[in-house]
Amino acid sequence: MNRTKTVEVKSARDGFYRVLSDTEIVQIHEASIKILSEVGFEVSFTPLLELLEEKGAQVDWVQKRVFLPPKLISLSVKQAPEQFVYYGLEDGREIYLGGERIYFGTGGKALYVMEGDGKRRPALLEDIVCFARLSDMLDFVDFFIIPVHSHDVNVNYLDINDFYHALKNTGKPVMGGIFSVEGLHRVVEMCSLLAGSTEKLRQRPFVGFITAITSPLKIENDSAEILMETARYGLPLVVSTAPIAGVSAPVTLAGTLAVQNAESLLGVILSQLVNPGTPVFYSAVPCTMDMRSGTFLMGSIESGLMNAAVAQMARFYHLPSYVTVGVTDSKVPDAQAAIESATSCLLGALAGGSFLHQMFGFLDGALTISYAQFLIDNDIVGSCCRALQGIELTPQCIAAEAIADVGCGGSYLMHRHTIEHMRGEMFAPQLKLLGHGYRKWLNADARDTRQKAEEIARSLLEQPSRNYIEAHLDSKILGSFRGLVEPVCK
Repeated sequence: MNRTKTVEVKSARDGFYRVLSDTEIVQIHEASIKILSEVGFEVSFTPLLELLEEKGAQVDWVQKRVFLPPKLISLSVKQAPEQFVYYGLEDGREIYLGGERIYFGTGGKALYVMEGDGKRRPALLEDIVCFARLSDMLDFVDFFIIPVHSHDVNVNYLDINDFYHALKNTGKPVMGGIFSVEGLHRVVEMCSLLAGSTEKLRQRPFVGFITAITSPLKIENDSAEILMETARYGLPLVVSTAPIAGVSAPVTLAGTLAVQNAESLLGVILSQLVNPGTPVFYSAVPCTMDMRSGTFLMGSIESGLMNAAVAQMARFYHLPSYVTVGVTDSKVPDAQAAIESATSCLLGALAGGSFLHQMFGFLDGALTISYAQFLIDNDIVGSCCRALQGIELTPQCIAAEAIADVGCGGSYLMHRHTIEHMRGEMFAPQLKLLGHGYRKWLNADARDTRQKAEEIARSLLEQPSRNYIEAHLDSKILGSFRGLVEPVCK
């Protein structure tokens, strides 16, 4: 099965998977409104405090705490777009966020890359190039979030290098975290050049940006400034929050969801106060903690449940959702990695998450990314997409004529109906040795899934690369922006 059309949850006719009932959704909503209006949140960035006070929030200038009236919350959330289109540099790669549509993509930013020998090393700029190229070639990657932190690039030029090399190597929508406001301005200037103008970039955005709220209920100065500047540009924005149950949120999942929902709404509200209509995601990365060891867990089943709830809450507010799936706490691409990746992927998708990120390649709570796991996760997403499509019940698929032709005791193997439908009906994973018996597998060096995934990744990256930035624009960018460097081969 190839990814030839947008995936929608077929069961949406009867309702998505629901970890929360309608009553429970309202309970979470009401608890979050109370948090924002009575507990408040902490901000020390003066321009944001001034804006909040101007718009009707109560500001305690001594404690730097803000309290939002429920009416301001409601009005601001309603100003955020229910749907918007996120484009790629190549025509036909756009994604339509909102409604019943579901998309899968990468995430970031891992500090390390795991090599084929199982050892990890610091991530490099070359890895952005390689993962962008793999994302461009693989059927089930719909968008590219810059997945690593490049250790070989001067931090003053990190943003421009990350986005330049990502855009150069994939025609799919690109998103990434931002290191500084100066870097944001450089990236927008570069992308405006590619689009023709800043206004044209806003009308057909092919880049988006990620900033964060610090749990519990605090916005750091740099995050606040990046949020405000991105909203002023009117470009796709993620204001993510990552509460850890028992650490930066209550240990109960419901309590964590109440804090998370308040923080997720806060990102939406602030973007709309800056610039009504800014395309913003309802964004969250809730996770848990192993109370025995003190380590946080992104691959736990409880994290998967909360991320399914995130998708539900976003639909309650009629907003596109930024939902975390696919992350595992395993240190290597093993059975644990596959189980945790597949479980969270299916939970988030069945719950109706629209922008399912962090899916491809991440290990060790997203600290490490692996080329082998990247390919394994592509097959996992393919299986999830097949599950989401359900069973097609058309007259052709019910196959009454073929059943009559074959009759009793016959075979369907060479029947025309089988030949016409076999490719579209069955998903064929890249990594599965379909139809191979034990001896044939043994004679083919007895490779396991991880070894085969490494081999396929290498073979894909050996193919000729494609430059999505036109030559004359590429030359102009290289001549206009200081600090752009070529990746050093690994």
